[in-house]
Amino acid sequence: MPLILCALIIVMLFPALPVLAEAQKSSSLTPSVIPDVSNRESRVVLLTDEDKDAGSPIGSGMTEKTVGMTEKTTTREKEEDGERGQERSGDLVLFTPEALPQPCGDCGLQYFPPSSEGGEIGKDKDTGFPITNVGNDREGVEGRGSEEAPALLPEGEGGQGDGRGKGETRRMSVNQLVEVARRLVKEGQFPQALQILRPLAEARPAETEVQFLLGTAASRLSQASGLNEDQRFALLDEAIAAYRSILIRRPELVRVRLDLALAFFFKQQDGLAREHFERVLVGELPEPVVANVNRFLNVMRARRRWNGYFGFSVAPDTNINAASDASIIYINGLPFRRGQTGRASSDIGVVGWGGGEYQYPLTNRWRLRTGVNVNHREYKGSQFDQTFISGYAGPRWLITRNTEMSLLATASQRWWGGNSFNYDFGTRLEVEHRLLPGLWLSGRASWQDRKYQQQRGLEGSLTVVSLGASYVLLPTVRVNSQVGYSQQGALAHRWNSTGYWTRVGTNVALPWGFTVGASAEFRWDEYEDGWFPFTLDNSTPREDQTRILQATLLNRAVTVFGFSPQVAFSNQVRESNAQLWDYTRNLVEMRWVRQF
Repeated sequence: MPLILCALIIVMLFPALPVLAEAQKSSSLTPSVIPDVSNRESRVVLLTDEDKDAGSPIGSGMTEKTVGMTEKTTTREKEEDGERGQERSGDLVLFTPEALPQPCGDCGLQYFPPSSEGGEIGKDKDTGFPITNVGNDREGVEGRGSEEAPALLPEGEGGQGDGRGKGETRRMSVNQLVEVARRLVKEGQFPQALQILRPLAEARPAETEVQFLLGTAASRLSQASGLNEDQRFALLDEAIAAYRSILIRRPELVRVRLDLALAFFFKQQDGLAREHFERVLVGELPEPVVANVNRFLNVMRARRRWNGYFGFSVAPDTNINAASDASIIYINGLPFRRGQTGRASSDIGVVGWGGGEYQYPLTNRWRLRTGVNVNHREYKGSQFDQTFISGYAGPRWLITRNTEMSLLATASQRWWGGNSFNYDFGTRLEVEHRLLPGLWLSGRASWQDRKYQQQRGLEGSLTVVSLGASYVLLPTVRVNSQVGYSQQGALAHRWNSTGYWTRVGTNVALPWGFTVGASAEFRWDEYEDGWFPFTLDNSTPREDQTRILQATLLNRAVTVFGFSPQVAFSNQVRESNAQLWDYTRNLVEMRWVRQF
C-alpha cells in the first residue's frame, strides 16, 4: 500500500515540477465580458474596462461593443428587455425563472493600478487595448517583442496600413502577433484570430495572455450562427481547455474564472458553470456584472433537467467492518479473552458510486424531481461487501429567486455480504436559500421507517434534522458547515438512541494545479440502558463519541476525460463506555473526481 500511495503522489506532482520554481502573483481580475443570450444567435457584449488591472490576460480599454453580428434594438424592445424576468401581481413583484441575462451597458469596469511587477505598459494606438505584462507569468509581453514568431501572417490579417501588397506575407514578432490577435478579437473576427492564436498557444502553453485570447475567440465563435452542435461543442471544449490551463497556474484570476463559467453555461454543463459563477461573485465586481451573473444562475436553476454523477476509487482500509480490536472484555471485574470472530479486519476495496436526477417541468415554478443513487464497496471475498441503492420522487417549488423547497418520497435498500440487510421508506423535506452572494443556507428534515431481514430488534423509525451553510470566502476558498440531530427508535429498547453531530470543512485551490481540502466531524450518540456485560451494569446507558478527520489532495493539472486524481485520507475514532463498541479506522481512497 505505501508503494501504491507514493507512486500516485509522484504522478500527481510530476506535471507541476516545471513550474514549482515560479513565483505566483495573487491578483483579482474583474470580468469584462458578459453575453446577451436573449437571442439564440448569441450576441456578445464587451463591457467597458478602464484603468484598474492586476495583470489582465486581455488588455483593457474595451468599450461596449456588440460583436459577431449587427444589433438593432427599438425602444420598445429595450423596454421589453428591461421587463423580462418580472411579473407583477398587485404590489408583489414575482420573477420568471426562465428570464435570460441582459446585456450590461456602461458598467464602467475599472482596472487595478499597475504594480511594479505587471500592469499596463502602453496602449495600441488603433485598438485602445493596453499592452500588459501579466505579473510573474513565465513569459510576459515584455521581452518577447524582438522574438521571431513561429508563423507567417498572411495578407489581410495585419490590419490596414501595414504597407504590404496583396498576397505578401512577412514574419512578425510574437508581440506583434498578439497585438493583431487582440484587434481581431475586438472586431469580432474570431476565425482569423484563432489562426494566429492556436500556434502561439501551442508554442507558449504557459502564457496567460495568449491562452486567454484563445479561449475568448473560441468561446465567442461558438455562439455564431450556422454552426452545428459538434462544431459548437468543439470550440467550447477548446475555450474550456485554454481557461483551465490558466487557472491551473493562477486560480485567483476572477476574470478567467468568469469566462470559464460562461463557456460551461454555453455548453449547458450547468453544475460546473454554477460552481464557478458562485466563486466569482465574491470578487470585487461592479453591480451590473453581479446582476447579470445572478440572472445566469437563475436561468440555470430554472432550466435544470438532467443531473448525473459517477466515480470510483481504490480504498485501502484498516477496519472495513468498523469493529473493536480489543482482545479482553471484563465482566463483573473478571477478564475474559475474546475470540477472533467480529474483530477488526483490513483489506483493499474497490468503491464505485453514481446516480442521476431528472426534473420534469410542471409549471413555471414547479418541477417533479425523480432520482436514484447507487454505492457499492467490494472487498476480497464477499463477507464485507456493501451495496446501497436509494430513490426519491416529489415536487420542487421555486419560491423566490433565492429560495426553493422540495418534498420527496424516499425509499432505499441495503445489502451486506451479498445478503439483503435492511430497507426503508419515508419522506424528506429540503429547503435552500441564498442569503448573500456565495452564501447558501440549507435545511433537511427526514423520517424513515426501517425494516430488517434478520435483526428484527433494530426495526423502527429514524428522524433526522440538519442545517447547513456553504460560503465561498474567496474565489479560491470555499467553507462549509453542518449541524444535525437524529432520533432512532427500535423494538429492542436498548437501541433507541439520540444523536447530535457537527461538521466543518474547507477546500482551497492553490497554484501549480493543486487543491487541498480538510474537514472535521464530531458525533455524540446516547443509547438507553440494557448494555450489560458491555457496560458495568444493566442500568448504565451506552454513550459514544466519534471523531472523523479527513484531508484531500487533488491535482487539477492531470485530467482524463475531465476527471482528476484525488487522494483522500480519513481517520475515524469512536470512544464508548461500552466495551467492544469503540474502534479506530484509517482509510485511504485514491479517487477520480470531476473538477472542470
